[in-house]
Amino acid sequence: MEDQFFRLAVALAIGLLVGLERGWRERAGPAGSRTAGLRTFGIFGLLGGVFALLSTQMEAPVIFAAGFLGVGALFGLFQFQEAGHDQNFSVTSVMAGLGVFGLGGLAVSGDHRIAAAGAAALAAILASREVLHTTLRRLSWIELRSALVLAVMSTIVLPLLPNRTIDPWGGLNPWEIWFFTVLVATISFVGYVAVRVLGSTRGLLISALAGALASSTAVTIALARMANDVAQTAPMSGTAALAGMVSILRVLVVVALLRPEILAYIAVPALCAAGVLGVAGLAFLHRGNKTQQPHELLRNPFELRALLVFAALFALVSTASAALVKQFGGASLPATSALSGMFDVDVAVLSAVRLDETQVGFPMIGLAILIALTANAFGRISLAVLAGPIRFWLPLLAGTLAAAVVGAVAFVLTMPM
Repeated sequence: MEDQFFRLAVALAIGLLVGLERGWRERAGPAGSRTAGLRTFGIFGLLGGVFALLSTQMEAPVIFAAGFLGVGALFGLFQFQEAGHDQNFSVTSVMAGLGVFGLGGLAVSGDHRIAAAGAAALAAILASREVLHTTLRRLSWIELRSALVLAVMSTIVLPLLPNRTIDPWGGLNPWEIWFFTVLVATISFVGYVAVRVLGSTRGLLISALAGALASSTAVTIALARMANDVAQTAPMSGTAALAGMVSILRVLVVVALLRPEILAYIAVPALCAAGVLGVAGLAFLHRGNKTQQPHELLRNPFELRALLVFAALFALVSTASAALVKQFGGASLPATSALSGMFDVDVAVLSAVRLDETQVGFPMIGLAILIALTANAFGRISLAVLAGPIRFWLPLLAGTLAAAVVGAVAFVLTMPM
């Protein structure tokens, strides 16, 4: 009996939680002018629990179904009359009422914790109307299509791929390669959407930080080209340094998600290098004219063609790394990471993370990741030399060299014996 009382209380609380949001949204209306508010939604939740309890006690699930249809029809009728009076075509309140009724039933006849979590999610969705609508207005068809591509790639294509190696060296696993590819693209896409939603009015700093989530190399090249047309390039050099810092932090996040054991070997030197780049970037950023604004520093990171190229490159590097390691041992891994890291740090890092630690060892994998980060940093400098003036890339080179030295010292001092 006590358990039933508790579950009915949860069902009532579910309705009151959703009703609080509905009532607050319509609080300005006169009393009795709205179909449902705080009390009505509370009753919906309690009714759902009562009908579920009756169905369980009488062993007749049809009772709950009849209650669900009856409440839905009655609420829908009153909402129809209100919509005609207010010229409102929204069906959100009806769906919310049905959701509360169902969650109230789940709280009594199922797992009340899942029901409570569902109620919190429902209330959050209802309260986020303005944010969601604003986001939709700012996103273009390209971003929406990219989100759909992500859904297809992760929920349809990924389960169909074989989760085993198909090459003689044990490096080509289609499922892992596609999973890592989608993971990196998703992280980059989050940064891209953040820039699209927040806009670029906050200047160089936000654009660089979010742009580096997609590609720090692309940000550096874009800034180098822009530096050709301005007299004061120190803020742009600082922005490029901050983009390099974000690139290092992003690699640490990826490693923490996939192989957290490796963090013990790379976290301290990587964070030291990122800290140096951050300090140098802020110092450069606060010099000179800070009113210049970048335009587009990043492209959509979830373009299908670029995604397929990345996956093919990742598969090639992974297979080659595994073959070299099997042929020559772990000593070949740093050279492979350096070569691939100059072109794409994600490919080099993910290829190293996927290797079998029994063959190479975590210290060698960690060293390979740090080498890839270093190679990528100086690869960006090389491209900046080709694309921009010396007054842009020389401060960036100085900051990068300082970061590399500090990171190397930290690696030597913290390397496990």
